[in-house]
Amino acid sequence: MRGTLRIYLGAAPGVGKTYAMLDEGRRALARGRDVVVGLVETHDRPRTAELLDGLEIVPRKLIHYRGTDLAELDTAAVIARGPETALVDELAHTNAPGSRHEKRWQDIDEILAAGINVISTVNIQHLESLSDVVHQITGVSQRERVPDEWVRRADQVQLVDMAPEALRRRMAHGNVYGPTMVDAALSNYFRVGNLTALRELALLWVAGKVDEQLDRYRADHGIAETWEARERVVVALSGGPEGDTLVRRAARIADRSKGADLLAVHVTSADGLTSGADPANMARQRTIVESLGGTYHQVLGDDVPRDLLEFARGVNATQLVLGASRRGRLAQIFSPGVGVETTALSGSIDVHMVTHEGVRHGRRRGDRPALTLRRRVAGWTLALAAMPLLTAGLLPWRADLALPSEILLFLLLVVGVALVGGMWPALTAAVAGFGLLNWFFTPPYHTLTVAEPENLLALAIFVLVAAMVSTVVSLAARRSREASRARADAEVLSTLAGHVLRGDSALPSLLARLREVYSLTSATMLEKDGDGWRILATAGGPPSAVPDVVVDGDLGLAVQGRILDAADRRVLEAFAAEAAVALRQQRLREKASSSAALAEADKMRTALLAAVSHDLRTPLASASAAVDSLRGTEIDWSPEDRAELLDTAHESLSKLDRLVSNLLDMSRLQAGVLGVAPETVSAAEIVHRALADLGVSRLVAVEIPPDLPDLTADPVLLERVLVNLVGNAVRYGDVVVSASWHGESVEIRVVDHGPGISAEAHERVFQPFQRLGDRSTHKGVGLGLALSRGLTEAMGGTLTPEETPGGGLTMTVALRRAG
Repeated sequence: MRGTLRIYLGAAPGVGKTYAMLDEGRRALARGRDVVVGLVETHDRPRTAELLDGLEIVPRKLIHYRGTDLAELDTAAVIARGPETALVDELAHTNAPGSRHEKRWQDIDEILAAGINVISTVNIQHLESLSDVVHQITGVSQRERVPDEWVRRADQVQLVDMAPEALRRRMAHGNVYGPTMVDAALSNYFRVGNLTALRELALLWVAGKVDEQLDRYRADHGIAETWEARERVVVALSGGPEGDTLVRRAARIADRSKGADLLAVHVTSADGLTSGADPANMARQRTIVESLGGTYHQVLGDDVPRDLLEFARGVNATQLVLGASRRGRLAQIFSPGVGVETTALSGSIDVHMVTHEGVRHGRRRGDRPALTLRRRVAGWTLALAAMPLLTAGLLPWRADLALPSEILLFLLLVVGVALVGGMWPALTAAVAGFGLLNWFFTPPYHTLTVAEPENLLALAIFVLVAAMVSTVVSLAARRSREASRARADAEVLSTLAGHVLRGDSALPSLLARLREVYSLTSATMLEKDGDGWRILATAGGPPSAVPDVVVDGDLGLAVQGRILDAADRRVLEAFAAEAAVALRQQRLREKASSSAALAEADKMRTALLAAVSHDLRTPLASASAAVDSLRGTEIDWSPEDRAELLDTAHESLSKLDRLVSNLLDMSRLQAGVLGVAPETVSAAEIVHRALADLGVSRLVAVEIPPDLPDLTADPVLLERVLVNLVGNAVRYGDVVVSASWHGESVEIRVVDHGPGISAEAHERVFQPFQRLGDRSTHKGVGLGLALSRGLTEAMGGTLTPEETPGGGLTMTVALRRAG
């Protein structure tokens, strides 16, 4: 049986997660539970460390890595001990290389699988889904992350909350960090704004977790009625123009309750034929809902009130927003309407009936007849001509035929008329048939009097059956037409969806699709320009400057070639709405591309300022101190001391010169104005000059074959490249510089046997202001490798990293062979 997991979640370090975990462990121990400490980080906090007294601690596992012993959770030892509950701190922690698992949460997962309960801790910034948001808020990138889904599977997640001001007071009193770190922490990560934003993220995340638990509990216990634990406002959309008003009204209702959810739902008929929803309206209203932070949903059903309420109860909605009925008063007498029925069945859900402009205008009446004009004319002709002909044909046989047989023949003709011409010609034929049967075939003949009651009943049934058959046939014809229309619209909309999914979002491409689908001469996108319209994009020709469909007041779509009927215009409006979205996306991409260069320049400028404020200050301060000491008269310096001070000033100024040169060359590279003077040079000569410049010739082994051909490069730039590469490499011990040639390329390799870098980080080391793997904060501005690659590529070569066999990093400079 799998163990249970309880997680204490905090908004920031220092809120008391570990303290709460240890306190829970001590209380469980006092109740007789078997509790052990798998791993706890006290961070030298006395009150936290006191809680460890009396708790059994499983010894940590020491892992030797890069000459250091690192203490990690001993997962195997915890499982072998087999306690009832294990306390394991900081579940997002990344284990040292060589550990049982890469992440501590994977260790915890294994302990849970062994049937051991676990209590753990994590901060909100370590959740995978929030890492980008936290970086945007705090400016700090979190490398240690844990999947949200794994945390959500925890049996209990308890928020350890603390007001930002209280946490800052704890820090100021030295209860979180040591005295040397307090000022920097309070002025950077632990600012009030940062802590407030992180606290809100934690509260919202836990609220989402609570919602999931509540929904699961209601589903497990079959609870259908609404629990008003949180406001959820559902707005019902029919596809009419009033939906814009309803969505905005629902959003205002939701805004009255902090954290309320807004959901929009459209109930589509299960047959897909009778919803009457305008695709353009639905597309526009969906955009409005999502822009207001809500979600859009679509459900199938035939009973709109019940389906609407079923959805609302399923999402635990507390309020439902409906539009007032557009149906006339006479229609409402026979059917109360969706609003009235929904209100009657709503139960504990509050229903808001919102009036709108469409109430005064009633329902739209733009439906075309079910049958074509040709069939309707044929039906009327058959009804007016065939009835007399049938009567004339039956009169000679009147004595031999019974009235029911004659009625059946007339009914057969009425059915034929209904099949050909629809309901109204058939009803006319039924009434005419009733009169002809009564006059010619019902005793007494040639009178409207019916002698026998059963004959009158037969004639009445004839008219009723004829009317029913006519109605059914007409309805079937209408459904057939609607099905054909729906299939055609679906094909058009699927073409549009395929266009978007394939990424063909360019506006001219979308207009070309529209022109092809409807066989138009031209399709043109227009934008409001003062009192007129200007053309944004067009397909075909000649373009029109008068819009047929207007989207959002300032965008229009004009078509030429043929007149579109009302049904086609509905799909055309959907195309127009999608074209408007495509236009906005195109403009956003253009803005993004234009701002990318500015963002990159701003990033470089920010990093440069940080470098100047920190890295350049150190050598400048050293040189200034040395010079001030030499100028001072208070101390009589010995010749040896003077020489040492001069050496310090010279070394610092040389370092400063190299840093400034690197910065200037990097800026020239980015601006594309770096001058390159290629010539034929000897690799051995350049290597020895670089080593002499660095003063590390005795630390570097040079393995260059005497028959190595010359190469084409700028000698000054190549020397700079080698100085940077060798300067980086010698920090990790012995270095080998070798060279070889292959075809038209000469390769110079700088080989070290240091810690190396992972394969996935090979490209990141060439980003400016990177010190990947450096723990020191005074190793330069991190421009060496970025500048080296830039200079090499400026000379037409390449600089690539690869792992050194046995450990370390090899940097290979490849340049063109001379001649």
